[in-house]
Amino acid sequence: MLSKKNTKAGKVNYILATVLSLLIIKNIHAETLPKSERIAELSVLDKVSSKNTNIKIQVGEEFSFQNLNIKVLKCYNSEFDDDPEVTAYMQVKDTTMNDKDRVFVFNDWTFASSPSIRPFDHPVYDVWLKKCYS
Repeated sequence: MLSKKNTKAGKVNYILATVLSLLIIKNIHAETLPKSERIAELSVLDKVSSKNTNIKIQVGEEFSFQNLNIKVLKCYNSEFDDDPEVTAYMQVKDTTMNDKDRVFVFNDWTFASSPSIRPFDHPVYDVWLKKCYS
């Protein structure tokens, strides 16, 4: 006499084990990703008046300063160095420019320790990343 296996219960156990494994892997991966800070502090220099202004921007929100619209999309502090690197992804629009082909005057990563790696090039303003925090 042949014994009949319960294949339905085996399939259910296999599916449950697969889903549980995927959830565990996703959770481990999410913990290893760097988390973006919520506030970015920038320094804006008006080259005409030589006035330096410090501003704080919520990450993900657009901030208007004079004729610039500044938006910081991500802001990170490295945790593995004695001297941590602060990086941010920033978009800057000049509201006085009417060039439809060029939306942003700056759309790139910026580094607090080395702003010259990705310089913000504007005739009137200089913008530097200072720090990120929650």
